[in-house]
Amino acid sequence: MYCVIMYWFIKILGLFSLVLCNVTPSRIVNLTQGPVRGYKDKNLDVFVFYGIPYATAPTGQDKFKAPLPPPIWNEIFEAVDRKVICPQSNFFHIITNQKITTLIPIEDCLVANVYVPETIEDKLPVVVFVHGGAFSVGWGDLFTPKKVVSSKRIIAVTFNYRLGAHGFLCLGTKDVPGNAGMKDQVALLRWVEENIVSFGGNPHDVTISGYSAGSTAVDLLSISQMAVGLFKKVIPESGSNTASLGCQSDPIKQAKIYAKMLNFHNVDDFDALEDFYKTVPIEILNSADPVNRTDSLILMTPCVERDVGEERFLEDSPVNVLKSGDFPKYRMLYGFSDKEGSMRIMFFDSWKHLMNEKFSNFLPSDLEFKDEKEREAVANRIRRFYFGDDLIGNEHILPYVDLFSDIFFVYPMLRTVKYQVQAGNDQIYLYEYSYVEADTPVIPYTTVRGAPHCAQTATFFDGLWDGIEEDEKRISLEKQELKKFIREIWLNFITTGKPTATNLPNWPPVGADWSPYMALNKTVQLMSHPIKERALLWDSIYDKYYRYPVAPNPPRNTAEKFPIEL
Repeated sequence: MYCVIMYWFIKILGLFSLVLCNVTPSRIVNLTQGPVRGYKDKNLDVFVFYGIPYATAPTGQDKFKAPLPPPIWNEIFEAVDRKVICPQSNFFHIITNQKITTLIPIEDCLVANVYVPETIEDKLPVVVFVHGGAFSVGWGDLFTPKKVVSSKRIIAVTFNYRLGAHGFLCLGTKDVPGNAGMKDQVALLRWVEENIVSFGGNPHDVTISGYSAGSTAVDLLSISQMAVGLFKKVIPESGSNTASLGCQSDPIKQAKIYAKMLNFHNVDDFDALEDFYKTVPIEILNSADPVNRTDSLILMTPCVERDVGEERFLEDSPVNVLKSGDFPKYRMLYGFSDKEGSMRIMFFDSWKHLMNEKFSNFLPSDLEFKDEKEREAVANRIRRFYFGDDLIGNEHILPYVDLFSDIFFVYPMLRTVKYQVQAGNDQIYLYEYSYVEADTPVIPYTTVRGAPHCAQTATFFDGLWDGIEEDEKRISLEKQELKKFIREIWLNFITTGKPTATNLPNWPPVGADWSPYMALNKTVQLMSHPIKERALLWDSIYDKYYRYPVAPNPPRNTAEKFPIEL
């Protein structure tokens, strides 16, 4: 009888153990808001906490104001929902052919995802990633950082912030002051400062990193008085604060243009314009595409704010702040890919004809001229530099790519780096990323391959969202080694403030002449002066014709409702 009892006891115990083994390991963390539970990834030694509210997005007629405090709870918050995204244009889904049906855009979308390695170590360095998407599309987990977190050297945070007009309409009034999306980012950093120690992170060793518009965002955070003290190091990947994307030149004018895209045409009545924006349904507000213009203007981006008696994210134009030198000098890892402008290839077949008709329509939106003659003279100078005197045809697609690389990303980044160095920042490291695989598609009408916009970002992260992260065992051995190499550089910068890696040459900080910089490819080399002639061309143009962004200036009858700036 004893043997029979023992037999069944052991059998039941075995079945119970089998059930336990199938239970996903979890971890409970106590935040200032209440307890949250995250779960271990099925493939890596990483615990992930999805969808934790870090702030509350105001709604209704207050939807353009700064974020409110996050909710609180008493029961355990199951941090498993990764479906929430902010309302946005369909543009991303169109250009990438993504069929993302599992994501849910909601107005109160301010959630964070925290990636924590399975380790007994605490006070780990923290990196906060700001997603890209022209300030118009995207979400926190557009790329995921599980592989770098599995190194057990860092904790990573991704998050959503308000987008498009919802996040960046800027009217200079009490109800629509501007920069809601940037204030969301500051709120996230304050949430990290308050809560990351509970996950095992060090709130005094935070790095902010961003790609594309996220790169522009972290570059703006680096000069914002609102964000002082919230991070120590900065990694801007393919985007900078002096780009036209970084600051609206004329916020009220841009608000009028966008309103017309939403079929509101009474734009010269300012009170009616503001009322339209405050009452338009959220699903309509972000329905237009504010991105694809020949002048490279993106309508809804950060702005210089008018003083309405509240905390401001940006009080002056980035160029003025940089030239003043009145900002913290962070350790920074700046870089771009060699064919950033390939993001505009989809328009080449139609735009080459428009360029031949009137090239001045393609001048950057942040240039201004005293008259049409001066404008055409500058346009002709730029056209001859990139395309010569011939009609622009298929054989000119590579200089076309270079042109848009320089307008959007490369020259603005070099311009920012120059101002930073001139202001005394001697802790900046600069690189160009040019690695391509053998199966990378060639640029149309050529046999040339190039690293596209944010190629370095794709190498660093797990892979672009498609519901499943990239299976790195299926990529080439060469690409696996490259990923390992890039991750080592980035992780060393995050943890030590210096970009180092096995077999990487000594990498000194960059000087005011953009030298030296690291060329990252299958082989790496320390070099001088990236795109020197192109950069000097744009330097001479922007020194003379730059249009400084200004704060919105509402009509007098509206402005009198608010404090008067002195």
